[in-house]
Amino acid sequence: MLNRPIQPLNWTELDDLAVNTIRTLSMDMVQKANSGHPGMPMGFAVGAHLLFTRFMQFNPDNPFWSGRDRFILSCGHGSALIYSLLHLSGYDLSMDELKNFRQYGSKTAGHPEYMETPGVETTTGPLGQGISNAVGMAMAQRYVREQLGTHTGEGFDPLDHFTYVIASDGDLQEGVSGEASSLAGRQKLGRLVVLYDDNRISIDGSTDKAWVEDVSKRYEAYGWHTLTADGNNPDELYAAMVEARQVADKPTLIKVRTHIGHGSPNKQDSSKAHGAPLGEEEIALTKKALGWQFTESFYVPDEVYGLYSETADRGRTLHEQWLEESDRWLEAHKDLKPLYEELMHGVPAADGLTDLPVFEAGKGMATRGASGVVLNALAKKNRSILGGSADLAGSVMTMLEDEADFLPEIAGGRNVYFGIREHGMGAAANGMSLYGLRPYTGTFLQFADYMRPSIRLAGLMKLPVLFVFSHDSIGLGEDGPTHQPVEHYAALRAIPNLHVWRPGDANETTVAWKMAMQRIDGPSAILTTRQKLTTIDRDRFAKIENAERGGYILADCDGTPELILIATGSELTLALEAWVKLTAEGVKVRLVSMPCWEQFDAQDDAYRADVLPREVTKRMSIEVGIGMGWERFVGTEGRTFSLERFGASAPAPDLFREFGFTLDKVIEAAKELL
Repeated sequence: MLNRPIQPLNWTELDDLAVNTIRTLSMDMVQKANSGHPGMPMGFAVGAHLLFTRFMQFNPDNPFWSGRDRFILSCGHGSALIYSLLHLSGYDLSMDELKNFRQYGSKTAGHPEYMETPGVETTTGPLGQGISNAVGMAMAQRYVREQLGTHTGEGFDPLDHFTYVIASDGDLQEGVSGEASSLAGRQKLGRLVVLYDDNRISIDGSTDKAWVEDVSKRYEAYGWHTLTADGNNPDELYAAMVEARQVADKPTLIKVRTHIGHGSPNKQDSSKAHGAPLGEEEIALTKKALGWQFTESFYVPDEVYGLYSETADRGRTLHEQWLEESDRWLEAHKDLKPLYEELMHGVPAADGLTDLPVFEAGKGMATRGASGVVLNALAKKNRSILGGSADLAGSVMTMLEDEADFLPEIAGGRNVYFGIREHGMGAAANGMSLYGLRPYTGTFLQFADYMRPSIRLAGLMKLPVLFVFSHDSIGLGEDGPTHQPVEHYAALRAIPNLHVWRPGDANETTVAWKMAMQRIDGPSAILTTRQKLTTIDRDRFAKIENAERGGYILADCDGTPELILIATGSELTLALEAWVKLTAEGVKVRLVSMPCWEQFDAQDDAYRADVLPREVTKRMSIEVGIGMGWERFVGTEGRTFSLERFGASAPAPDLFREFGFTLDKVIEAAKELL
C-alpha cells in the first residue's frame, strides 16, 4: 500500500529563514509591480510553509498527477504567496516570472489563474469561489473512489489524497462559501481541510466594523470539525493540521490567528498592508525587523532552495511509487481501466453520443422533459456524469433514474442534492469539473442570476460544466414575473466562452445535449421549457443534424427570400406557423432556427452567409425576451419581435396572447417589415 507520510515538525532556524524568504519575495513582487496585496502572504507564511514542507504531496514535474494533494488559495488576492511557494518548490515558475508579477503575458497574474500557472488548481479571484470549488473537488474525489471501489481503506487507493484550502475573512463572509460549506458538512467530506486566515483586517479596516460572528461555531453548526492555532506558532499549527488529517467523517476548519503584514513596523495589523505596496522605506524597515540580512531584492538563500528541493524530491519519489502501484492495480483490475481513464483523466464522453433518443414528430413535449430523457440516456453510458439540482429535480428533470442518492451513507450515489444553494451549486460543479468529471446542475432559468459568478468562472477556466435550466420564459405561467426570465437569454449570451442552447423542440434538445457533451473547452447552458412544444416533422422540414451547427435553415422558399424569420426555443413553433401562413400567401420567406448563437458563430463565413445572405436585409427575430443582441443577426433594416418588460402572473396561453406572441401579431409585424 502506498505510504503518504507526514513529515515530522523538527522546526529549525532554516524554517524561519524559509518563512522570511516567502515574506520578502511577496513584498518584493508587489513593490516591483507597484500593485498587489503583500499583507496576507506575510501574515500566513508560517502556515503555508508548514503545509508545503510537512503535509503536501506533489510533483512539480507533473502538476496534474491524479494522486497529488490539492492546494487552493481561496483568497486569490494573496497570490504572491502561492507564486513564492510554487517557485521554491520547483514548478515551472522562474524568478523572472516572479519579477514580472501582474504584468501582461506573465504566469503570475494578479489573481491565480487555472491553466496559466503550473500548480494553480483553480482560478481564485472572486472571494468564496476557491473554498467552494474545493468542496466540489472533495465531492468528486469521494465519488470516483466509490466508483472504483477504492474507498474502503483496503488495498491500493490511487486517490488517497487531501484537499487543502487557505481562506480569508473575505472568503467566509461571501455567501457562496456558506452555501458550499453547509453542503460539505452534510456530505461529511473528511478529506477537506481549510486553514482560515483570521487576521481581522479587510480593505476598509477592522472586520469587526461589519462582522463579529464566531466563525468556528458557525462551522460547527455546518457539521465541521473546528480547531484553532496561533499562525506564528509552528507547534500549534502542526498539531492542528495533524489532527485534521485524522478526522475521517467531517471536513475541518482550522482558525489560524495571524497578523496581516507581519513584521512591518508601521503597517502590521493595518489595512495599509492589505492592498498596496509597502513602499521601499517600509520594506527596508520590515526586512530589518525580520532579521533579514540580504540587501538584494528577490533573494533566495541556497539553503532555502535546498529545503524545498528535498520536499519536491519526496513528492517525485511518491509519484514513482504511485505509478508502479497503479500499474499493478490496473493489471489486477483490467475491467476497471476504461472507467479509471474516464473518471480520473477527464476523457471526453464518446459513448452514447451516436445513439441518443429520437422523439416522435407531432407529439407535444416540453423540452425539459426531453432534456431529462437525454440526460438519463447519456448517464447510463458515461459514469463521469454527476450532478443534481437546487431542490428542483422534479421540475428541471435532472434526476438520474435507477441511481442512488449522493450521500455519505450510500456508496456510489450519483444524484446530488445541492439544496436551495444555486451559487454554491455552480461553484461546486466547477470543482467537480476541475477534478475531471462532467457535472451538471439544475434550476429555473430565473435563478441563473444567483449562480452567474460561477458560470462566468466556468467560462474563464474553460470547464465543460453542463448548466441545465428550465422554465425558460413567461411560458411558466402563474408563478409570475419574479420567476419569469426576460433578460436572461441576453445575460447568459454575454458571458464569453459560454454556449447557450435554447432548443425549439424535443429533438433540438437532444442535439443541445450532444454538442454540450462533445465540448471540452468550455461550459454549456441548456434552456428548456415548462410548457409542451410540438415536435417538428423532420421528414417535411430540415434534418435535425443541421441543428448541430447552432443555426440552420429549417424551412425555405424557392430562390432568394424576401424575408428571413429567426427564432429560438418555444417561439420556433410560432415562427414555423408564421412561415406556413406567409408562404401560403405567396411571400418568399425563410425560417432559420438559431438554438445556439455561439455555435453558429463558430461556423465558417460561407456557411453563415448561406444561412443569412447579406443581400436579404429584411429579417425578424422572434424570442420572448429582451431583444438585446439580436441586432447582430437582423441588421439595421430588420427588427426584433421581443418582450421588453417584465412578465405577469397568469396562465401561459393568456400571457402569450396579452404580450403579443400570437400568430396574428407575428404575421402583422412581418408584413410591416416588408
